[in-house]
Amino acid sequence: MKLKKTIKFGRVKRITELSLCEMKKEILELVNSGKMLPLMEEFYTIQGEGYHKGTAAYFIRIGGCDVGCHWCDVKESWSSELHPPTDIAEIVNNAVKYSNTIVVTGGEPLTWNMGPLTEQLKLRGVQTHIETSGAYNLTGEWDWICLSPKKIKLPKEEIYKKANELKCIIYNNNDFKFAEEEASKVNGKCILYLQPEWSKREKMMPSIVDYVMANPKWKVSLQTHKYLNIP
Repeated sequence: MKLKKTIKFGRVKRITELSLCEMKKEILELVNSGKMLPLMEEFYTIQGEGYHKGTAAYFIRIGGCDVGCHWCDVKESWSSELHPPTDIAEIVNNAVKYSNTIVVTGGEPLTWNMGPLTEQLKLRGVQTHIETSGAYNLTGEWDWICLSPKKIKLPKEEIYKKANELKCIIYNNNDFKFAEEEASKVNGKCILYLQPEWSKREKMMPSIVDYVMANPKWKVSLQTHKYLNIP
């Protein structure tokens, strides 16, 4: 009798393990197709940076990034495994309750296929914005593309033609040269921004101001949401 119970328990355990394996495989396939995404956080706030600063917007932060900027202020977004795969229908339904302007950020959102998410957002009649390093192929339908290139992993060529704004982070004086190199690649309508890295803002701001005054094709971008103490 004890042996029979043991065998029965063993079968149930094995079936459960197989079911979990199949479930994980199915979820992975949905994530890879963009129908589910590793959602780190979502929140309604004021856009603090770049061209749309001061605008109310709903932010969707997607986990996963291998660019690895040493000064990144959301390092907890790097590992997609820390953030639950979430059905994009749920993400969209939450977003459209709050705003007509939806900003997808990360992490690096283009790690994943953004097509299904933006398709559903556009069907709901909202504006879709993305903040990206451009390190992966551009997917999705976007009303506004903020390209913030990184030296560690340069953008794909195709995104330079489509970027609406170029936001270059200034950590030290060498970054001005990199910013000019990147500015030479974007389309003529792209708005150019220099933004101090937050921890270096007091040191680098005088240099940025002088640079923009000498090179007025550039504008200054600030992380105003941090000054306002909002997300």
